[in-house]
Amino acid sequence: MFRDRRDAGRRLGRALQRLRGAAPVVLALPRGGVPVGFEVAAALDAELDLLLVRKIGAPGHVELALGAVVDGSHPQLVLNDDVVQLTRPPPGYIEAAEKRELAEIERRRRLYLGDAPPVATKGRVVIVVDDGIATGATMKAALRGVRRNGPGRLILAAPVAPQSSLDELAAECDDIVCLETPEPFYAVGLHYADFAQTTDDEVVQLLSRARQRRAGSSSQPPSVSPSTSSRSTRSG
Repeated sequence: MFRDRRDAGRRLGRALQRLRGAAPVVLALPRGGVPVGFEVAAALDAELDLLLVRKIGAPGHVELALGAVVDGSHPQLVLNDDVVQLTRPPPGYIEAAEKRELAEIERRRRLYLGDAPPVATKGRVVIVVDDGIATGATMKAALRGVRRNGPGRLILAAPVAPQSSLDELAAECDDIVCLETPEPFYAVGLHYADFAQTTDDEVVQLLSRARQRRAGSSSQPPSVSPSTSSRSTRSG
């Protein structure tokens, strides 16, 4: 379906061309979302930044997510209230986990971006990008965290996802752009001819190239009111 992540990103960028004049910011989930986000940002002449999400596991059941810490200019703790009530973590557990995951987010941000601060998203058109969506659990936390930082319009963009996951994510954003919704779905990687792991070096290089491309731009992005948003789910 897609040759590789860069091919998917170029196709996704074409599908998002209507947003080119809105000075959007593209937030890519590392690592696989970065090559996709790089091409989307290039197509839209947009800023590119990372969106790091760190899960908080339940006591004794680390695969069961109590919630997640979501990166940004103001990092957010997003809790799964049902799981919190079910597992009843001891006092201080969530706070300690949040502190630990915030430190890991900061470590990874320095690895990929050095001292560059997160791009401000308040009042802006924000496009959250990954290389594909399976269950949507990580993306749900990501969108909720970004929403709390007050974007003018929040858009989810992915090359491929099952329709059931998109349906669950529809309430978390203002718009969804997805190129393909194959059934049966199975796994994201099956829809790429080349789905080799994205390396840390590749992430660093692509983010550096995106910053260089934007270095000469001094225009201020316009604010977009949430009232102007619309919803449409696109599938090929």
